[in-house]
Amino acid sequence: QVQVVESGGGLVQPGESLRLSCVASGTITGIYSMGWHRQAPGKTRELVALVRHGEDPKYVDFAKGRFNMSRDSAKNTAYLQMDSLKPEDTGVYYCTVDGIGDDYQLFDVWGQGTPVTVSS
Repeated sequence: QVQVVESGGGLVQPGESLRLSCVASGTITGIYSMGWHRQAPGKTRELVALVRHGEDPKYVDFAKGRFNMSRDSAKNTAYLQMDSLKPEDTGVYYCTVDGIGDDYQLFDVWGQGTPVTVSS
């Protein structure tokens, strides 16, 4: 089984920064992609950023220039550095991991999410 755990969320003021972390653990042979999604109160979940194996991260428009996603493949870990945060960035941030397990079965796992609140 594969587990995904996010951390790093919290309460910050507008203009401040946060760094989210995502760790995948368990019976993992390889990871194809890791991504960050978010869900604002009363809204549907949306993609924030995604990095596929061997490629640079891709960002949705609202994340370009403010958010930076990085990945440590050796540690099955991904990070999301969020700068110049705005109140509209408030929401629960989820990490997604898809890959192949030790039993050569494909997996696509979501974490429980970490809450981010941007408020003065």
